[in-house]
Amino acid sequence: MANLKDLRSRITSVSSTMQITSAMKMVSAAKLSRAQNAIENMRPYAEKLNELLQSLSASLDSDTNSPYSNQREVNNVLIIAISSNRGLAGAFNTNIIKRVRSLSSEGYSGKSIKILPIGKKAGDILRKSFDMEKSYNTVYEDLSYDAVTEIAEYLMDLFKTHKFDKIELVYNSFKNAATQIITTEQFLPIKPASERVGEAKSKDYIFEPNKAEIVEDLIPKSLKIQLFKAIRDSVASEHGARMTAMHKATDNATELRNDLKLSYNKARQASITNEILEIVAGAEALSDS
Repeated sequence: MANLKDLRSRITSVSSTMQITSAMKMVSAAKLSRAQNAIENMRPYAEKLNELLQSLSASLDSDTNSPYSNQREVNNVLIIAISSNRGLAGAFNTNIIKRVRSLSSEGYSGKSIKILPIGKKAGDILRKSFDMEKSYNTVYEDLSYDAVTEIAEYLMDLFKTHKFDKIELVYNSFKNAATQIITTEQFLPIKPASERVGEAKSKDYIFEPNKAEIVEDLIPKSLKIQLFKAIRDSVASEHGARMTAMHKATDNATELRNDLKLSYNKARQASITNEILEIVAGAEALSDS
């Protein structure tokens, strides 16, 4: 009977876990819907703003460059690790940590590297092996453009004052609920205009008051939008990863519960059979006497 009691206890425990993971899956699905709409609505604006900025930058003289496009020898690197504050999201945070370590050991070997985590999970792990510049764990509590603007302005100031020669973003880019793409993106300095903006340069824009002043205002705004989009991407990816992880956990718990129920029924059947055999044997013993 002790075996049956243990099996009943395990069935109850697994069923309770299954209810929790199923509830978490539904919560993540609801949050994912909002986060997905937010990032999908934001991407066209961010991409168009970046296209316009590249078009303007490519048409300006080299001596009118912004301080944010200053290409210099890279000695000090800041890596922005965008993770989540909570776990139970599969490999979502682990992949960020792996990419940061890979980037530091392969991409910037021999350079002075500091980490600025946005999200508690990456910071908790990376602070053990990297120097921290600063951390932002509360940005997700009330995610807004104004909150991200504060972070972006801080990063822009770090680059402008030459504390860092290069700033990289590492985050999960949202593709769909089941797929998140680990992305490494240069934040500062702004990359030189590529050949792909040739079409944009030929467009007939009218600039008021002039191109240089527009670029001066547009670059900081573009950087803020770039960081905001990366964080929005990460939020949508987090909910997608957690929904997928909880879906798998629920399926695994259901399978385990069914196996335990089968084992319980077999053990109970064997126990009942043994009891019947004992009663029959006892009855036969009484009749013989």
